[in-house]
Amino acid sequence: MAPGDLQEVLGGLKQDERARAHPDLLVGLGRADDAAVFRITDDVAIVETVDFFPPVVDEPYEWGAIAAANAMSDVYAMGGEVLFALAVAGFPRELPKTIIAEVFQGGADKLAEAGGIIAGGHTVVDAEPKYGLCVTGRVHPARVFIKGGLHAGDRLFLSKPLGTGVIVTAAKNDEAGPEALGGAIRSMLRLNRVAAQVGQAVAVRGATDITGFGLLGHVAEMVEASGAGVSIEATRLPLLDGALALGEKGTWSGGMKRNRRHLEATLGTRLVISPALSPGMVGLLFESETSGGLFFGVRPAGAARVLDEFAARGETCWEIGAVTGEVGIRVV
Repeated sequence: MAPGDLQEVLGGLKQDERARAHPDLLVGLGRADDAAVFRITDDVAIVETVDFFPPVVDEPYEWGAIAAANAMSDVYAMGGEVLFALAVAGFPRELPKTIIAEVFQGGADKLAEAGGIIAGGHTVVDAEPKYGLCVTGRVHPARVFIKGGLHAGDRLFLSKPLGTGVIVTAAKNDEAGPEALGGAIRSMLRLNRVAAQVGQAVAVRGATDITGFGLLGHVAEMVEASGAGVSIEATRLPLLDGALALGEKGTWSGGMKRNRRHLEATLGTRLVISPALSPGMVGLLFESETSGGLFFGVRPAGAARVLDEFAARGETCWEIGAVTGEVGIRVV
């Protein structure tokens, strides 16, 4: 759902005192975030999330694996580790069972890569195929990442390039070359496990993953929750090969347009984007992402370690800006 629509339908639940009353519900609807967190003991809290979607690529196995990586990302966005998952799926009755089996295998293999296991699930007959996971993870109650954890002076990092949305949309219209699509698939398949591990090592407190609401949509959630501002340097943003060229052609998903309308309406003058940016670059700021990276803030004392910690684990990360004291978003 679009950001505004989701806020509208959840409004009543968020105002319900029962959603905030339980002392062990550390993160729930009362403080909307990427996943729910429930304290079990002084040292262990359960992280719970669910996510599923229709096919984003043609290969069933890859779709299953991407959907699994995307679902697990919310656990990592809370700083957690994945334990197990239940599969959630809907398939047309006439879809060959071999294809369904490939989807399930892709999800199971990606979960195993994360150190977890498929423990069960539920399927229904549906005219449009859908697949995803309900994921259970764990985290120390005192080390939960939250959207409201940004503080003025924090340095900002992004763990994956932008561009999966525009590339996948173009591929559906046979407008994306195999190199661009291959790069997007590799990015979507990459777990945010390393990002969560590094975040714990450098004492991250404010984080989210970049998915359907796009970079600026998810950043806006953090700005509101933190009561802080964010300044992003556009030239430091990592982009997938081919993403900007497709953006300049206007190859956008419907999600990009909904995200942009919502943010421009809700933020107004608190959203400032440099007029020097091209239309394609601006669109990528709003475009929906699938299985995107973690966006997180690190206090200055720990920021210098971030890139080294990623490199030591064989991955890349990008520093893209800073947290400011004035509530709003600036892209320069």
